[in-house]
Amino acid sequence: MIPSCSITTLFLDIGGVLLTNGWDHNIRTRAAAKFNLDHEEMEERHHLTFDTYEAGKLSLDGYLKRVVFYEKRSFSSEEFKAFMYAQSRPFPEMIELVRSLKTRYNLQVAAVSNEGRELTVYRAEQFQLGTFIDFFVSSCFVHYRKPDEDIYRIALDIAQASPEQVVYIDDRAMFVEVAQGLGIRGITHRDYQNTRKELETIGLSSET
Repeated sequence: MIPSCSITTLFLDIGGVLLTNGWDHNIRTRAAAKFNLDHEEMEERHHLTFDTYEAGKLSLDGYLKRVVFYEKRSFSSEEFKAFMYAQSRPFPEMIELVRSLKTRYNLQVAAVSNEGRELTVYRAEQFQLGTFIDFFVSSCFVHYRKPDEDIYRIALDIAQASPEQVVYIDDRAMFVEVAQGLGIRGITHRDYQNTRKELETIGLSSET
């Protein structure tokens, strides 16, 4: 089957689509409880500096020094990072869906995500994302964060695809809307079934 809209490329968010989020509010809440941290203070410090980390202008150690290790702790930075990494989980149905579509339609697949370098690298290796994602346009690599339009333009340039050839899947409606403003077809991901059906409506079916 050939997609009716001549789609050649998939842009995908990682956290919330292929994997759980890397370091969201719920994980930070668990971290504060596990390591006996002041959650309110941790959240304030997080929001003041996390954008800098995601934009690739601060290392994970630098981020943690500002948010957690600004004073002496009874645990090490390595222990805390191990906890952070261990929170990531895959969404197997979504990963298999993307693999299937890539193979069936010979699609180019790109990750377009907001994430810090160390989490991006760990998650890509841990869940073998590079076996079906052709390239990663992560905020930490390109120094632009969604919803900045330039991150989508960079992805289009690397893919050498026109906007109408691309489908973009993200769980954040605003990010999808920004991409649509550039002419990219967008799907707001809610769950596997909904996204699979929306892909089918544009001619990308995983069914044989």
